[in-house]
Amino acid sequence: MWCTDDRHPHDLIRLGHIDSIVREAIQGGLDPLVAIQMATLNPAEYFRIPDVGAVAPGRRADLVVFSDLNSLQVEDVYSFGRLVASSGKVVPEIGKPTSVHVPRSMNVDFSSLDFSVPVQEGRLRVIQIVTRQRLTKPAVSDGRAVADTGRDILKMAVVERHTGSGNIGLGFVNGFGLKRGALASSVAHDSHNIIVVGTNDADMKAAVVAVVEMGGGLAAVSETALRALLPLPIAGLMTDTPLTRIRDELDRLMTAAKEMGVTIDDPFMALSFLALPVIPELKLTDEGLVDVGKFEIVPLFE
Repeated sequence: MWCTDDRHPHDLIRLGHIDSIVREAIQGGLDPLVAIQMATLNPAEYFRIPDVGAVAPGRRADLVVFSDLNSLQVEDVYSFGRLVASSGKVVPEIGKPTSVHVPRSMNVDFSSLDFSVPVQEGRLRVIQIVTRQRLTKPAVSDGRAVADTGRDILKMAVVERHTGSGNIGLGFVNGFGLKRGALASSVAHDSHNIIVVGTNDADMKAAVVAVVEMGGGLAAVSETALRALLPLPIAGLMTDTPLTRIRDELDRLMTAAKEMGVTIDDPFMALSFLALPVIPELKLTDEGLVDVGKFEIVPLFE
C-alpha cells in the first residue's frame, strides 16, 4: 500500500496525494497495474472494505478516469457511479454535506498562562532543532531565565488544551532565528497541545490567546499584535476551508515569520515536532522536558 505523512497544501496542489506516489513509482519502473493495485484493491482488502477497490460486480462504482497508464493524470472522478469531479474541479451540482458539530477543544484558562522561568543553579538544557540538546549558561533578567536572540536561544512552552488542567511545560530552543515576536500552534504531534516559541513572554501569551480564541490553528504575533493566522477550528487540527485559501494563509504566515527573523523553511512544522517525545533527543510536553533516550522527565536546569 501507499501512504503519505504531513503532506502540505502546497504539495497537494502542486503534486497531488496518493496519485503522485503512483506516478513516481511507475516512473521508477514499477508495473503500472501493480502501482494502481497498491492504491486501490490492496488497501480495500487490508481494511476489509469489500465494496470498493476494484471495478467489478458488487463493488461500488467509485472510479477515476485517466488516459495514460504511464503518467496517470486523473481526468474524471465518479462516486457511486455519478460524476463528481472533472478536469480538477468539483462538479457544481454536487451538494456539500452539513457540517458535523465538533466540541470545543481549547480549554485554557488565560489567567494561568505564566511563562516565567526562575533561574536555578546549573546549566540550562536547550533543545536544538537538529534533534540534539546542548547545555549552556542562561541569559538572566530579574532573576529569571529569558530568551537570548543574540545566541538564537528562544523560550518555548507547551500548554495543555484538552482538559483544562493548567499544565504548562517550559523550555528553550535553538535554531529558529526568530528576532522578535512569537509563533504558536495547536498542531503539536502527537498530543496536539498548544506549542509556542518566542522572544518574550508577552508575545508568547498573545500568540496562545490568539490560537485559543480562533478555536485552534497557527498564529504569528509581534509586539502583542497578530501578524498572521490560520484558523483550524475542527479539533484545532483541521478546517473545511478551501485548499487554495489554506495555502494562501500559510504563505502569509511564512512571510510574517520571515519578517520576524525566522531562518528555517517551515517553522510551524519544526515547532510541531518539538513536542513529539518519541524522537531524539530532547522534547517538550505539558509535563516538562523529556529526555527521549532515557524516556523520562528531566529538569530544565542540569
